[in-house]
Amino acid sequence: MQRTILSDTSCLIIFGKIGELELLHRVFGEIIITGDVTDEYGLPLPEWISIRNPHNKNYQQILEASVDKGEASAIALAVESGDCLLIIDDLKGRNLAEQLGINITGTFGVIVEAKLSGVINSVKPILAKIKQTDFRLSDDLEKKVLSKAGE
Repeated sequence: MQRTILSDTSCLIIFGKIGELELLHRVFGEIIITGDVTDEYGLPLPEWISIRNPHNKNYQQILEASVDKGEASAIALAVESGDCLLIIDDLKGRNLAEQLGINITGTFGVIVEAKLSGVINSVKPILAKIKQTDFRLSDDLEKKVLSKAGE
């Protein structure tokens, strides 16, 4: 059985901005987000994105002391889901998720996985599109992504 794939908002926003939202579907199939992430994203969702909320709202509220509402809800749902992969970019959110034992990746990890699994031929065109947005991509991070993708 494929593990559950959860996403925070930033990955949806950046892939939406560059016209590559479908890349998530091609790499992972179904993606699950929370209602709070849905609200933050604010755009219509494709049918392959499902909405599920964490049951323990108190736990989510505790997490909101450290990260924003969307991240807190995604992390709380990941804790409840067990064996899952959480796509999250914010450093504070990533650190918190890792401390809680959650498997994580980020937008650039998704791009690398797309290349390594044969979904795309090269990460360079996608990185070029990202550079045209307000998403921060340092030279060091770009080099790491290219290296991990074997480019």
